[in-house]
Amino acid sequence: MSDSIIQVQNLGRNYNMGAHVVHALRGVDFSLGQGEFVAIMGPSGSGKSTCMHLLGCLDTPSQGHYFLDGHDVSVLDRDALADIRNAKIGFVFQSFNLMSRASALKNVEMPLMYGGTTRADRSARAIQALEDVGLADRTHHLPTQLSGGQMQRVAIARAMVNDPVLLLADEPTGALDSQTSIEIMALFQKLNDAGITIVVVTHEQEVAQFAKRVLRFRDGLLIEDEVLTDRVLATDLLQQQKEVMP
Repeated sequence: MSDSIIQVQNLGRNYNMGAHVVHALRGVDFSLGQGEFVAIMGPSGSGKSTCMHLLGCLDTPSQGHYFLDGHDVSVLDRDALADIRNAKIGFVFQSFNLMSRASALKNVEMPLMYGGTTRADRSARAIQALEDVGLADRTHHLPTQLSGGQMQRVAIARAMVNDPVLLLADEPTGALDSQTSIEIMALFQKLNDAGITIVVVTHEQEVAQFAKRVLRFRDGLLIEDEVLTDRVLATDLLQQQKEVMP
């Protein structure tokens, strides 16, 4: 377990719906090592979103254990889970979740507000994070002045600014066109090549093809764990598109 960022043991989640119990996740087991890039797939109701909420410490399991970076977070209370989320997990969402009246810089600084860092340190780290995602020239732009792809890059910079052990992305290309989606997946692959552990939750095979491994869920069960030996490189696709452009 020491070499795993994530270790899931018999993890389950039930929801009480009146007199009925919905078994959203039915005792799954898997582990993720440092530097993996994993896509979690499945149709609506498969359990993939429930799994994401548990991995992101946004919910607690009804059974089993979840070890994150060597710590059993499945036994923690709400306040402790909030601390874990801020310190160890970076989140990227389909809808970006940016503050509309704050600049890109201020949006990226936000997670650092809770860590006791100085204003100068927050600014320096946020600027570096924006540079890392290719937005050094958009530091003071508001979200309304950015394209969808740029807003998602700001969200990725915000997710990475605390140096998390896990980057968790929920349908990160769902609000983007196909070209921009490839550009965002190229950025994820670049971050992963630098050693960042990434989990992307998606229902699109076109997104999952950029991962190194795919976990497929159905009816609350993990039905397939596949290592992609022929994964697609987003930079190759972008280069091919440039070559065919007039």
